[in-house]
Amino acid sequence: MRRGKLRIYLGAAPGVGKTYAMLAEAQRRVERGTDCVVGFVEHHHRPRTEVMLHGLEQIGRLEIPYRGTVFTEMDVDAVLARRPAVALVDELAHTNVPGSRNSKRWRDVEELLQAGIDVISTVNIQHLESLGDVVESITGVRQRETVPDEVVRRADQIELVDMDPQALRRRMAHGNIYQPDKLDAALSNYFRPGNLTALRELALLWTADRVDEYLQQYRGEHNIRSTWQARERIVVGLTGGPEGRTLVRRAVRLAEKGAGGEVLAVYIARSDGLTSASPKELTAQRILVEDLGGTFHHVIGDDVSSSLLEFARGVNATQVVLGSSRRKTWQYVFGPGVGQTVTRDSGPDLDVHIVTHGEVARGRGLPVARGARLGRARIVGGWLTGVVGPVLLTLLLDGLAPDVGLANDMLLFLTLTVAAALLGGLVPALASAAFGSLLLNYYFTPPLHEFTISDPKNIVAIAIFFGVAVSVASVVDIAARRTHQAARLRAESEILSFLAGSVLRGETTLDALLERVRETFAMESVALLERENDIAPWTCAGSVGPAERVERPEDADVDLPIGDHMALALSGRVLPAEDRRVLSAFAAQAAVVLDRQRLVGEAGQARELAEGNRIRTALLAAVSHDLRTPLAGIKAAVTSLRSDDVEWSEDDHRELLAGIEEGADRLDNLIGNLLDMSRLQTGTVSTLIRETELDEVVPMALGGVPEGSVVLDIPESLPMVAVDPGLLERAVANIVENAVKYSPDNAPVLVAASAIADRVEVRVVDRGPGVPDDAKDRIFAPFQRYGDAPRGAGVGLGLAVARGFAEAMGGTLTAEDTPGGGFTTVLTLRTAAGHPPARPDLPPTVTS
Repeated sequence: MRRGKLRIYLGAAPGVGKTYAMLAEAQRRVERGTDCVVGFVEHHHRPRTEVMLHGLEQIGRLEIPYRGTVFTEMDVDAVLARRPAVALVDELAHTNVPGSRNSKRWRDVEELLQAGIDVISTVNIQHLESLGDVVESITGVRQRETVPDEVVRRADQIELVDMDPQALRRRMAHGNIYQPDKLDAALSNYFRPGNLTALRELALLWTADRVDEYLQQYRGEHNIRSTWQARERIVVGLTGGPEGRTLVRRAVRLAEKGAGGEVLAVYIARSDGLTSASPKELTAQRILVEDLGGTFHHVIGDDVSSSLLEFARGVNATQVVLGSSRRKTWQYVFGPGVGQTVTRDSGPDLDVHIVTHGEVARGRGLPVARGARLGRARIVGGWLTGVVGPVLLTLLLDGLAPDVGLANDMLLFLTLTVAAALLGGLVPALASAAFGSLLLNYYFTPPLHEFTISDPKNIVAIAIFFGVAVSVASVVDIAARRTHQAARLRAESEILSFLAGSVLRGETTLDALLERVRETFAMESVALLERENDIAPWTCAGSVGPAERVERPEDADVDLPIGDHMALALSGRVLPAEDRRVLSAFAAQAAVVLDRQRLVGEAGQARELAEGNRIRTALLAAVSHDLRTPLAGIKAAVTSLRSDDVEWSEDDHRELLAGIEEGADRLDNLIGNLLDMSRLQTGTVSTLIRETELDEVVPMALGGVPEGSVVLDIPESLPMVAVDPGLLERAVANIVENAVKYSPDNAPVLVAASAIADRVEVRVVDRGPGVPDDAKDRIFAPFQRYGDAPRGAGVGLGLAVARGFAEAMGGTLTAEDTPGGGFTTVLTLRTAAGHPPARPDLPPTVTS
């Protein structure tokens, strides 16, 4: 069965018209005869949206009772039984009511897609999981309902629904989105122009990145190498010279002329020794590029021009920025410069900018070799020079200058032998020496046109010529090899230096390192494989690249073992043996990075264990603190009952026994909570988090304070919170007892609660002496008492225990000053799932 296709209308902000656009698309499909039904659409009582539902078949909703209220959700089974061609499912990020088939609506959609049903859905940009922190920092609202980015990215079609912020606000003012009683609050809070503009930019950038992924995937599948100028991508070719900073700044200015421009600086490390790169200068240029928002790339290439163009086309660049050549005029006899070659070969789809700078024509040293390896062209050139060259020289000397003399003839033939050695190496040079000797004997040594020599002196001369030719060719070849080796080592040292620099800069992510390997060696994919033992299957610890990763080292084009049970696998081409030395350094670093990531994870676990030990220690120490009051009351009551000096009435007996019972209950609850919390920190028991009403727990926490010393302000409209009631009661009790201790007798402590976005804050306000800013954190540490607290007022564990309980429940406990003097403790708790915020001016649940 084929998988259904998913189309998503992505909204830049609530109210831009996603649902309307989805329904309009459904109406068009129905007119074309498509079997299209409404699985779930939320119109929010908007007249224009309701009108678009006319004529569309709607699947009945599933009614689910929950906490005394009946909610409606999409009936997945009914949609599956109906099996339409297309189903409309609104609000992809919606959280279903407990008791539904799935916890999230996007999981319902996944079931429909698996059944072969096409789905059209909607979601707002603020509901994407990766943007939660960004959206909260912009709007002040934390989105409780989110959908993983990958779910949206997997959609077959994504259509952005956008609207100008001012137009959206006018639409709201006309009553098309909210009811009039909520309009002013919404316009002055969530729907401020700045918020809408920022959300719009997020939506545009996210969609642009998604489009870019589609484009790169399509180009890769169709092997398209030409540049498509969909976005300005500017590649800056760096040589490591001082002109690089000028080029980078020029490229950044070009990128800023158009929205979304990118700058990619690339340094081609070629192994022929021609580049005179300064590592210090390259580091400075890398920092400059990254500071200006670009990226730096280090690539090995035998030919700078072709490698630069290959890189530019690989990233779909639209422009290349190069500096004017630093070579002197006479150095052009060795061939055109990189700028001329790139300009000639760039084609019509890639613009090349040659930027002038202060280092033009100041020289960059003599070229000593032109290739890291002897390519086919050089070998062919060496053989032509060594074999065809002597023939042409013979024809020239025999026809135009027959009387030059044998000595001069030998020198000219020796020149061709040296040239053959420079171009093609030793073998073409030896062939040139042998062939030249035969030609000298036949054409220029008496008797002419015979392979005989009458004069013994000429025999010695030809023998000396052959020996000198072979010697010179050998020396030239050895020198060329040594130069190649030195240049190769230099290129390797540059790569290793860059690798070491990335380690020092803290670039410790495995994917970044593997991407650097793939980029450096021009591979299609790179994977780090590992296994537990010699017979265990290989698993992938990390991989990068557009090509499908290999699952076993033996399936890769390049396989580099790392230790006994790890290997680096590369696919794309076979690397020569000399490249594996640098690759081994990358492989070793990859193993180190992987170990470091795991150590970081283990360190995080160790920190959690240490924090658990700290809290557990505080809890154990708190026993002596929190047991003191009820134990003292129990002991006093028991002593009074056993006293023979006083005759107690029946009412007194009942009161004393009630005090003993109350103290025993408090001890039982306290010990049970402390033991549960201690087991929680050791990982042997889970916190009993459940939906709880604050007005059921907070009053119970005030049993240990004098009557009339606390004023409660807990609204009934507060959403339920996700807490452990026992831990919450103890936390509030400790906070209130601490506040009462320091508050004046004529100023009762205020305990107030309010809902903000997806959290509830419990504020305990006293009018005591307050706490300086530098001591606000210290008062939550164990055994800390501030000010002139009287002896016997505790050992300073109350707030430490309260913070430990708050953090165990996923909340926070902080301190701030009370306006007008005093101290305020703020306990922040998470709102229970499925309970929207109470503030109407922050509409995080509105998605259309």
